[in-house]
Amino acid sequence: MKSYKINIRRQDFYEMVWDVVRMIPSGRVTTYGHIAEYLGTKRAARMVGYAMNASHSQPTIPAHRVVNRKGMLTGKHHFGSPDQMKKLLEAEGVQVLNDQVVGFDKLLWIPSKELL
Repeated sequence: MKSYKINIRRQDFYEMVWDVVRMIPSGRVTTYGHIAEYLGTKRAARMVGYAMNASHSQPTIPAHRVVNRKGMLTGKHHFGSPDQMKKLLEAEGVQVLNDQVVGFDKLLWIPSKELL
């Protein structure tokens, strides 16, 4: 597990976010807030969202595995098509209904608990 000190430089923060997102197991999801909390910036969920928006030029980042705190596919508009995020999740066995992850509580991956 990496240990991070938050640097005010945006690109460094984005890289830290992307490192965490790369660790989300296939078939699981996490939230912007849980990533922010893990990085020691609990109130920076919106900044995690900005990092995720910028991640689409990075093919190794499974951005589709990051959803909002209710399990909604709020980032779906940043993918190639409106249903691409859903398709990627469903290809990993995650069921999505009305843009919400079915069984969200069971599929939720919380970095601060999983990456001890």
